[in-house]
Amino acid sequence: MPNSTNPKKYFLALHTSTPELGLAISNFGGDSRCQVWNLERNLSNLVHEYLIDFIKPQAWKDLGFIAVAKGPGGFTGTRIGVVIARTLGQQLDIPIFGISNLGAIALHHHKLNNKTGNLTENQVYALEMPAQRGQIFGGIYSVSQNNLVTNIMPDTVMSPNQWQQAQINHNQNHQLIECKSGLAASVTSVLQLAYNEWLLLKHPHWSEVLPFYGQHPVDV
Repeated sequence: MPNSTNPKKYFLALHTSTPELGLAISNFGGDSRCQVWNLERNLSNLVHEYLIDFIKPQAWKDLGFIAVAKGPGGFTGTRIGVVIARTLGQQLDIPIFGISNLGAIALHHHKLNNKTGNLTENQVYALEMPAQRGQIFGGIYSVSQNNLVTNIMPDTVMSPNQWQQAQINHNQNHQLIECKSGLAASVTSVLQLAYNEWLLLKHPHWSEVLPFYGQHPVDV
């Protein structure tokens, strides 16, 4: 298993759960880059090409782990990202981290808040994302001053009324975030959350990572 302190290792994150493709890579030693493309319906056709170009000058053998946004999000895009990550994890024999889109967005917004004001205590975020058939994906997360993310309420699909009640039941001051566009920009937070787990010596096998759809793509 790769050593988490090896400065030669790089770590890759993918975000394909929306019409945008987000990629990020870092050695967490001063060399990082990320990029987002709005590929829309071409995402499935172009993702492999973009990924191969993006990792250069690094090579596949340089990767210590891969992180992937596992949902909630679009059914097809989420599946594509998880399949790519699992395939690479199996071929390269490296860990794969499946990261909640909502958790990553919570961290992303927390970092933005830190740039515009001083946060002196843990901030709680209630994140909602449109689901199919008028339902909502909801999750509640706390983010510390040190950017450590804690899941207070697991990602769940529910009716708007149930989501409102869930927020009331948790009885905490929170910032509501509506996740509608530009979500692939949180790919850097997908990578950071996976790295936090990596530092705790967690090395999930590729087979453990499953997409979170929350609901069937069609009525059943």
